[in-house]
Amino acid sequence: MWAIGEKQASDTATEENFTFLSKGVDFKGIINFDGTIRIDGRVEGEVRTTGTLIIGEQAVIKGIISAGVLMTSGKINATVTATAKIHIQKPGVLIGDIRTPGISIEDGAHFHGMCDMGAHKWVDEHSTAQKNIHDPALYRGKARSVDL
Repeated sequence: MWAIGEKQASDTATEENFTFLSKGVDFKGIINFDGTIRIDGRVEGEVRTTGTLIIGEQAVIKGIISAGVLMTSGKINATVTATAKIHIQKPGVLIGDIRTPGISIEDGAHFHGMCDMGAHKWVDEHSTAQKNIHDPALYRGKARSVDL
């Protein structure tokens, strides 16, 4: 009898949290959670999750977004940080600066803003590794002249 109660408690603990804001919902403020959230309404403010954020076609988001993965087919006007990836799907529109290691933009989707994918880290590592390589352009003016 006790084992059944313990099994049910452990099953609910392993399930992922899923939150849904449906069409017609207007929210102003800060949404902070773990797990997956789908938004089909309007949000003005901040949305933060370590999980997946799904923005439906009817959704409109204004503010700041921080997520593990962002999948959108709605309208976003925000500063976005995604620790894993951003997917902009048709007919989605994302206006704002984004920071993510990976991005995919489907044909028919729109993005307007600056995108930081961490290339400055690669450039810093790459230039440090090549300190001992000589640039031949430095020696162009110092070529020997040969009289014939």
